[in-house]
Amino acid sequence: MRLGRRALCALVLLLACASLGLLYASTRRSPGLQAPSALWAPPQGPPRPQLPDLTPEPRYAHIPVKIKEQVVGLLAQNNCSCESSGRGLSLPFQRQVQAFDLTKAFDPQELRAASAAREQEFQAFLSRSQSPTDQLLIAPANSPLQYPLQGVEVQPLRSILVPGLSLQAASGRELYQVNLTASLGTWDVAGEVTGVTLTGEGQPDLTLTSPGLDQLNRQLQLVTYNSRSYQANTADTVRFSTEGHEAAFTIRIRHPPNPRLYPPGALPQGAQYNISALVTIATKTFLRYDRLRGLIASIRRFYPTVTVVIADDSEKPELISGPHIEHYVMPFGKGWFAGRNLAVSQVTTKYVLWVDDDFVFTARTRLERLVDVLERTPLDLTSLVPPCLEPLSHCRQVGGAVREISGFATTYRQLLTVEPGAPGRGNCLRQRRGFHHELIGFPGCVVTDGVVNFFLARTDKVREVGFDPRLSRVAHLEFFLDGLGSLQVGSCSDVVVDHASKVKLPWVSRDARSEAYARYRYPGSLDESQVAKHRLLFFKHRLQCMTTE
Repeated sequence: MRLGRRALCALVLLLACASLGLLYASTRRSPGLQAPSALWAPPQGPPRPQLPDLTPEPRYAHIPVKIKEQVVGLLAQNNCSCESSGRGLSLPFQRQVQAFDLTKAFDPQELRAASAAREQEFQAFLSRSQSPTDQLLIAPANSPLQYPLQGVEVQPLRSILVPGLSLQAASGRELYQVNLTASLGTWDVAGEVTGVTLTGEGQPDLTLTSPGLDQLNRQLQLVTYNSRSYQANTADTVRFSTEGHEAAFTIRIRHPPNPRLYPPGALPQGAQYNISALVTIATKTFLRYDRLRGLIASIRRFYPTVTVVIADDSEKPELISGPHIEHYVMPFGKGWFAGRNLAVSQVTTKYVLWVDDDFVFTARTRLERLVDVLERTPLDLTSLVPPCLEPLSHCRQVGGAVREISGFATTYRQLLTVEPGAPGRGNCLRQRRGFHHELIGFPGCVVTDGVVNFFLARTDKVREVGFDPRLSRVAHLEFFLDGLGSLQVGSCSDVVVDHASKVKLPWVSRDARSEAYARYRYPGSLDESQVAKHRLLFFKHRLQCMTTE
């Protein structure tokens, strides 16, 4: 009996190891996906990292300083590179970092031409995107001039009173004088104060002179700035000076933000939100009509009147119809991001819920929770716990993680950073798992940069960022990279969606449609779509390489 127990334990252990190996193989490498061949190789003879300029002003040159190398190393050095994790034995579920050299998508001669064209486009981008508000301004010490630091704004070709101007000079002078200089507008006064002399009214340079300090300051309260050069969104750096002192501040010139408001709809009895009036569900499908119909059926169990928008680029489209369903057929193989653009373009509600066509709604897929987060926070997009990749009977959601059949838990919250590179080489993109901080007031929710393909977002914000249609077959985090810096992203762990199993069992054969889907969905690393994506990242985002976990 004891031997039988040992044999049984050995058999269980063997089966467990085999299951782990099978699971690792299925999740480690998707069908048709080859090992990356364009891994990052450091360029020959890279320049040594350039330390920030810590040279003192001449008057402080004699003072000794002990440099803290640990702190200096945290400062931007404009010399980034990408490195993979060790090339030793790769264990299942071990966090690995892969580095990709985007320049390998070009031959040497083509790379030189692409780099030159990219640099030219980059300089043009800087000239368009930078404004005087980006200029470094340092306030002088002990200046008698009082002026607004920020918050002065005027519409193009309109006029405003300039608040906060004053001269706090010592009394006893025979004459007090201040000067105002602008470059994109002119100065004037809304009224004239007795005893104050004005020179340059209606001109870019205005001089105010008076023997009385109080009279001068009263006149400064009536100074107006008039925008004279039409620019829809810029700023004028103006100068305010008196004897021995000069200050600068910016007057922002722009149209006020134009609101885009959506009616909330009548509230159902006892409900906090009218989900049908606030949310449209959008998805992109390709060949997987059985999965799509399963998704729709699960949605209708919980949200029978929410509109579902479907973008479909299958070769032989099947009819998908029903109440509150909009089915848009695209040219065959038009692409993943093109389909996203089409679907989102047809949304008429405040929020759009993006889903994959093989997701399954459950009682824990509570859209009310996600709507509540966006209604009460400045976030633009929020996601839920990503779907489990195992058969539904094995799925368990733990905190902000996915618990696989093996017991290993992982999350799909992504942090994105772009580090500056050496001049002419481009920058480095870092992608790693994690989040920035918890979302105050919403336990289980955090702020991050990228999330899984199940998210609720402000429709206008998604359209503003957009999905690059050049990414046709393999893309996801590229959307969040486009929105980095403008898209505020969150993730909540108490809202859950299920995922149809992607585990391929050896004894189950796939039909022709599934095989065709796998060929399109999982291209190898040398496939044209992968190379095209690397070329796009190289040029569009001025990247030289990237690392991913």
